[in-house]
Amino acid sequence: MFVNINREKSLSEKKDRETQKLVRAIVILIRNTTWRCGRLERLIVRNLYKKDANFGKAAIPVKQMLWDFKLTGKKKNEFLDAIRRLERRNIVRISML
Repeated sequence: MFVNINREKSLSEKKDRETQKLVRAIVILIRNTTWRCGRLERLIVRNLYKKDANFGKAAIPVKQMLWDFKLTGKKKNEFLDAIRRLERRNIVRISML
């Protein structure tokens, strides 16, 4: 009986590639609303809004946000998921470089 183990590796590699693409992206604030958002989503929106309030562009590279929040490991994955949720709700836009 033949079991294809390569398929499992390819799925995890695909997820890793998507994560790396997201880390190299820029997050742009579209609207300043945090209704029905979790704590992490609120922190992300607040961080983007503060950047805009200081007469800067409301766009920050994800890599810089990870560095600012000092996130690694499991927390990093939760942070990237929160950014994806914000994009689904049309609160932020992810622009790939």
